[in-house]
Amino acid sequence: MRLAPRSDPRITAGIAALGAIALLIGGAFAGLVLEGAHDFSGAASAFDPYLLRVVRFTLWQALLSTLLSVVPALFVARALSRHPRFRGRGLILQLFALPLALPAIVAALGILALYGSAGYFAGLLGGRDWPGIYGLSGILVAHVFFNLPLATRLFLEALGTVPANHWRLASQLGMGVRPAFRLIEWPALRAALPGVAGLVFMLCITSFTIVLTLGGGPAATTLEVAIYQALRFDFDPARAVTLTLLQIALTFAVVLALTRLGANTAGDANLPVAARRYLSASPAETLLNAALIVLALLFVAGPIAAMVAAGLGADLGRLAGEGAVRQATLTSVVLAFLSASLAVTMSLALIAARRALALKRRSGRNTLLEHAADTGAGFVLVVPPIVVGAGWFLLLRTVSDVFAIAPLMVVAVNAVMAMPFAIRAIRPAYDAASERHERLCLLLGIFGWNRLSLIDWPSLRRPLATGFAFAMALSLGDLGVIALFGSDSVQTLPYLLLARMGSYRTADAAGLALLLGLVCLALVLAADRLGRGERS
Repeated sequence: MRLAPRSDPRITAGIAALGAIALLIGGAFAGLVLEGAHDFSGAASAFDPYLLRVVRFTLWQALLSTLLSVVPALFVARALSRHPRFRGRGLILQLFALPLALPAIVAALGILALYGSAGYFAGLLGGRDWPGIYGLSGILVAHVFFNLPLATRLFLEALGTVPANHWRLASQLGMGVRPAFRLIEWPALRAALPGVAGLVFMLCITSFTIVLTLGGGPAATTLEVAIYQALRFDFDPARAVTLTLLQIALTFAVVLALTRLGANTAGDANLPVAARRYLSASPAETLLNAALIVLALLFVAGPIAAMVAAGLGADLGRLAGEGAVRQATLTSVVLAFLSASLAVTMSLALIAARRALALKRRSGRNTLLEHAADTGAGFVLVVPPIVVGAGWFLLLRTVSDVFAIAPLMVVAVNAVMAMPFAIRAIRPAYDAASERHERLCLLLGIFGWNRLSLIDWPSLRRPLATGFAFAMALSLGDLGVIALFGSDSVQTLPYLLLARMGSYRTADAAGLALLLGLVCLALVLAADRLGRGERS
């Protein structure tokens, strides 16, 4: 019998992945520290009324977005839970997963097509005098569009955890609607409320693309957009450093609070929702629940339908023939493929290292390395992509052409940012496969590549494909890093779409948004199908 190698290659691979993450985050911090030390007085002078106004607006819009998303989601989730078997319920839940599949800039185009100054609802909202939905109102509508469906599904999952015997006992006791809500439904919703609200607040406080496209001016600017403006338009590195450090402090405080609340900061586009039998609803309650569901459905479906209609109205044939569009599409696909490959590889390395360290430990407390392998990918949630990009922008601007290394930065940052989602898809399957095969591999002396290709691959093929598809969709739709490093020579589809919006070529932007949205949607649907196949 062969013994395990003195150095487990899984642990070595995990250390390499952790080193890559540390290099990416540490390099960004190094750029910020060096720039701040170089111009300390400039960084200190950035604490002015404008900065305070930006911080105040960042927190205010996130708080309003959270309230407008979470409070209605409580009622919509309860309405869906009270009627678990009506026709079309599954279709509604699938529609509620679509906003998570759409890039933010595509959703912004759909909202503008619906509520903008030339949108479908412009006549109802004021006709020619309607100024559009830019500013705080546009940001709130976009955030609610994304987060209302997510919060609804999370609350619905919480209601699905209520034991069936509770409902059976309530039915036997003849319990009415109000007592059932107070004694059965509300405790489950209340337990989930802090985590759901914290997650939505985190998503809103780190929102970049929505605020960039719908903010509408200095009065509606968040910290991340201010960082982008300080580097790309004003070229004020000292102010960018101050803004970036404030953003890091803010996101760190929010993530720390989320950790204490037990929130899932990675989110999930495919939450399992179990249908249960509940107490029968009265006709009046049924009518009210139907109205809530229809209103939520229209609010979510409206921008999607407007985006599709506006995209179909564009000259898609001319766009497909443009050299700039073809080049941006090729660049997007190549960079997204590389990002997804790197994300899946590093995620698998961390998962395998964590499992190997846990088996090696056998008992006692987790080691520091095991804890790092378990939580290393989640650390990137504290540092948003625009912050990482800003740090590297400042670090490299004096030694190299920052725009020439745009592909490398886009691949690296998007890969690391997609890792929490890839880990969610891969880790359960890997742990289960290790539980079955660990002793056999030890007895036969199968390690490293031989183990991965011969033993683990059949079990991991589908979850790896799921993580890859989701990571590729996230990278395709990202605008955070390419907004800083993009140029005429390196353009992705989101960057080109933003440029067409900035030059008021709205028809072209709508056509590009339709193309980008369909590709990302196809990838997420493929990930969902693969994930459901693995669970079954």
